[in-house]
Amino acid sequence: MRNKFSWKIAGEAGDGILNAGLMFARMCMRGGLNVFASAEYPSLIRGGHNHLDVIADEEPLFAHTKYTDVLVALNKESVEKHAGKVSQNGGIIYDGDKLQIDKNEIRDDIKLFPMPLLKLAEQNGGKIMRNVVAMGATVALIDYDIELFNQVIKDNFGRKKGEEIANSNIGAAKAGYDYVKQNFKFDYRLQKRTGKDTIFMSGNEAVVAGAIKAGCKFLSAYPMTPATSVMTTMATQEKNYNIVVKHTEDEIAAINMAIGAAYAGTRAMTCTSGGGFCLMVEGLGLAAQTEVPIVIVEAQRPGPATGMATHTGQGDLRFVMHASTDESPRAIIAPGDQEECFHRTIDAFNVAEKYQMPVFVLTDKYLGESYKSMPIFDTSNVSIDRGKLLTQENLNDMKDFKRYQLTEDGISPRSIPSQSGGQHTASSYEHDEEGYEREEEEIRVQMHHKRFRKFENLKRELPPPQFFGDKDADVTIISWGSTKGPILQAMRKLGQKGIKTNFCQIVYLSPFPNEHVGRIIRNAKRTVIIENNKTSQLSGIIKELTGLDTDYRILKYDGRPFYPEEIVHGIKDVVEKNSSKEIIFSKNAVVEAR
Repeated sequence: MRNKFSWKIAGEAGDGILNAGLMFARMCMRGGLNVFASAEYPSLIRGGHNHLDVIADEEPLFAHTKYTDVLVALNKESVEKHAGKVSQNGGIIYDGDKLQIDKNEIRDDIKLFPMPLLKLAEQNGGKIMRNVVAMGATVALIDYDIELFNQVIKDNFGRKKGEEIANSNIGAAKAGYDYVKQNFKFDYRLQKRTGKDTIFMSGNEAVVAGAIKAGCKFLSAYPMTPATSVMTTMATQEKNYNIVVKHTEDEIAAINMAIGAAYAGTRAMTCTSGGGFCLMVEGLGLAAQTEVPIVIVEAQRPGPATGMATHTGQGDLRFVMHASTDESPRAIIAPGDQEECFHRTIDAFNVAEKYQMPVFVLTDKYLGESYKSMPIFDTSNVSIDRGKLLTQENLNDMKDFKRYQLTEDGISPRSIPSQSGGQHTASSYEHDEEGYEREEEEIRVQMHHKRFRKFENLKRELPPPQFFGDKDADVTIISWGSTKGPILQAMRKLGQKGIKTNFCQIVYLSPFPNEHVGRIIRNAKRTVIIENNKTSQLSGIIKELTGLDTDYRILKYDGRPFYPEEIVHGIKDVVEKNSSKEIIFSKNAVVEAR
């Protein structure tokens, strides 16, 4: 097989799994190939099993895959956990001096490549070099260009650790490369293609890039996986873009600081996961009542409570949609890939300021921490909309400034501290147009209606759900968030099997596009909801807001994202077997060769 290759490196924490995998991915990308990389690791400070998957392909890639063409197993546990995922006629690279693999315990078609990983590593810099030896071995096995890998090594280590360390790594890679060339042959090949202008980044990095492009100047947060890298990545850019990043004492302080910064006129954001957002909920109500524009990145992970801190899920949709006492409008945007993380984060800041309300960017561990090669972001159509933010000249022309003025569109003129003539009261209490605390029935109703008029206007402005595939399809898939990638990858495979599908991706979940979704459901032959939660929260929201039921649900909530192969399996069941209303996937639910 040529230029369609999946690779997994697995071992203990401390074996350099993440760094090795991303270096391998960058090497493939520099050869003109499309690349997708995702990692899994336990919630431990030390130890535990880690693995990272890389796919390289000439075709565009949207997601990871269940099957691995070459597994680099740095310990026995890696073989035990992943040998069953090795593709037909795939192979395993391992240390033959330290690890014995019983051929009776794995499939006959799997090829074994035992080599002295530790010995070669110690001859070229030490035990820590085992991963680099194994990557050099992989390059030889698939007959790829070792010079591309050498260049990645120089870029990765040369600037940070010096030429000596870089050369030591190059030597370790060559040792693995030479050993394989002298001892093994393999059927898979990677070949360079014409180079493309591409970038390689994670969803969280794309969120940060979008925030910076949108003009965000303040981020306050308390670390919580999988949102932490939003904060740490933004912190690396403080000096470059004149940004303030505050590592707060807790999430309560984080949202309150962001509210304060936004009230002062700065584009501000915070980031957290579900457990941290629990602490932010009262602050969310404050932002809604004072009509202060903030952006909140809520990166989902399985719960409840601490749950599975380093894994993924889509269980917070209802929580984010309804959090806070009483009722208040908020926008929820759920990007589905890295490009959307960039562009929809820009949208989030524009919506927050134009409509003066909290806006969520709802992601998860899979989207936030997976890496993808893609074209450089097109920013030609990016614009900044600060809404009714008044200048000093505007205020000079106004005789009677009312911060919470009752307007037809529900959006009031907004001033910031230090502006003459823009003085007003902003408290968490219900208030009149000038911000003074009031409890009269008619004022309460007027202000409540005013805030929700903004919501109705926003609903009319937002674009409809995205639609992919044939209009005349056998199955219409409806989903949101990070399931986009596995769904698009699965649709390609289903098309090759003669099953026509289309996909309605709901990006803007609040306000919910009930009319568009209702129309799609009524026109579909069969509808399937795909989600990473147990109760199919999207199904419930659709039923609540459209009155319509969907036909089938394909669900997964074991802390792992969908494999495209699982979606193919589920859709085939729906079409060919008229399967049960609900299909649930977990470990080893699908066993088929690629």
